[in-house]
Amino acid sequence: MAQKSITRKRKLPATAKPAFLPFTRPTIDESTVRAVGDVLRSGWITTGPNVQAFEVALSRYLGGRAVRTFTSATGALEVALQVCNVGPGDEVIVPAMTFAATANVVVRLGAKPVFVDVDLTTRNVDLAKAAGAITPRTKAIMPVHFAGLPVNMDALYQLAKRKNLRVVEDAAHAIGSAWKGQRIGSFGDLVCFSFHPNKNITTIEGGAIALANAAEARRVDVLRFHGIQRDAEGNIDVVEAGGKYNLTDVAACVGVGQLRHLEQFNKRRRALAMRYFKQLRTHPSFLLPAPGDEGHSWHMFAPLLPLDQMTISRAEFVAQMAARGIGVGVHYTALHLFTFYRGMGNQPGDFPNAEQIGARTVTLPLFPAMRMSDVDRVCRACAEIIAGTRRK
Repeated sequence: MAQKSITRKRKLPATAKPAFLPFTRPTIDESTVRAVGDVLRSGWITTGPNVQAFEVALSRYLGGRAVRTFTSATGALEVALQVCNVGPGDEVIVPAMTFAATANVVVRLGAKPVFVDVDLTTRNVDLAKAAGAITPRTKAIMPVHFAGLPVNMDALYQLAKRKNLRVVEDAAHAIGSAWKGQRIGSFGDLVCFSFHPNKNITTIEGGAIALANAAEARRVDVLRFHGIQRDAEGNIDVVEAGGKYNLTDVAACVGVGQLRHLEQFNKRRRALAMRYFKQLRTHPSFLLPAPGDEGHSWHMFAPLLPLDQMTISRAEFVAQMAARGIGVGVHYTALHLFTFYRGMGNQPGDFPNAEQIGARTVTLPLFPAMRMSDVDRVCRACAEIIAGTRRK
């Protein structure tokens, strides 16, 4: 009897799912990791030689400006306003599209944030509308370089000079950005940066102020550490009610390592952003952000969804992207629609561009370790979801 031949089916390896792609991730090299270990072993982990080295390096990067580091950009913004003597009864012009900290620090000093609408594609403050919002109580204007795209600095400082206003630049997104070849923070009034983990460089948490006035830099020293002033013999006096915002040496050590790579990081970010512009073809289409020029540091890439032509909500879009292994952020909700700021008399409809951005924005993955193929994967996923949920 002939033996039956048995054919065994070979098991094919399952197709590996691509790794989850977050919308951002810091890039920290091994030499920085080792340097942090050295700091921890040194026994000096709070403000010390590494903070001094980081401030010197930042100052050099910004063309010699005075630089003071902080535990956060929020602390830097608050102290910058104190240096400008903003207080009860004063008003500060603030864009309606930004992170809550920009307005919160104004309120914390007893002043009033006066919101102004933004441009739909640059997301930066509309300076013509800002001019119209100025009153005799306006003490300062606080522009945000949204996503790293500089505000029109010529128009900004002309307005400030004409109206006798201080300028506190919220440059949380803009380390390495430039206006007409000059780095943001290398000129202007008071400029505040963020080194949060999702920013272009990080100190884990941290921030800084760049400023030109030496006397104001000395006041920052007092305000960021308990209002303490020391004499030549080391005796202390408290001259005003300062806070506690001093950066640690551990954090500054990370910053020193990160700053060495900033130009390379930003070059990569620009290349990835340009890939998005080339590949992001959907129908109906996103409203893409303004492309800017070589001075744009591309902290994030945040187009607006065509929700009026889709059958799903933004939350559902985000969930469908997550199901494909892609992280998406939302930056930001329009400030005046938060409960606290509605309680100050702001209403829906007051700032339509900020509201449209807040309702439709999504932040797509963008960080230096990404590959061009990652951008392509994101763009394919966006196109599939948008095409598959298009209203008939």
